[in-house]
Amino acid sequence: MKIRDIEKLVKILENSIVSEIEIVDFWGRKTKIKKTGDGPVAVKAVEPSAHEQKVKSEQEDETAGQKFASIRSPIVGTFYRSPSPDAPSYVEVGDIIKPGQVVCIVEAMKLMNEIESDLAGKVVQILVKNEDPVEYNQELMLIEPL
Repeated sequence: MKIRDIEKLVKILENSIVSEIEIVDFWGRKTKIKKTGDGPVAVKAVEPSAHEQKVKSEQEDETAGQKFASIRSPIVGTFYRSPSPDAPSYVEVGDIIKPGQVVCIVEAMKLMNEIESDLAGKVVQILVKNEDPVEYNQELMLIEPL
C-alpha cells in the first residue's frame, strides 16, 4: 500500500466515527489503521497468519512436481462459474475439457466475457471463488493437459 493512500485513509478515519479500518491486499497482507480515543492514529502492517501461510503451503504441496497448465483471466473483472445464478457451473474439478470449451465468465463493465479453454485436459483446481474480483492475467483454473 502506498504511503499517500495510507495518509488519505488516516484523514478519513480521523474525521469519522469509525475507529478501525483493515485492508487485505491481493497477496493476503493486511494493513490495519486504528484510532484510539483522542490519541494518534496507529498504522500496522500485518503479514498473513501462520494458518493462512500453512494452508497456502499445503495447496502448493498438492500440486508440487506436477505439470499443470493454467487458464488465466484476459481482463480485469468479476469471475463467474456459470452463465446465471440458477444455472450449473460450466466446469467442475475433475471435468475433462476440450479446446474452445467455455469454462467460466469474467464480467467487465456489464459485459459478460466467456473464457474458453485453449487446451484439452482435466480440471484439477478452480483457484477463484464465484463472484470474486480477478486481475488481468490472474490464474483462474489449473488444468492437467491430456
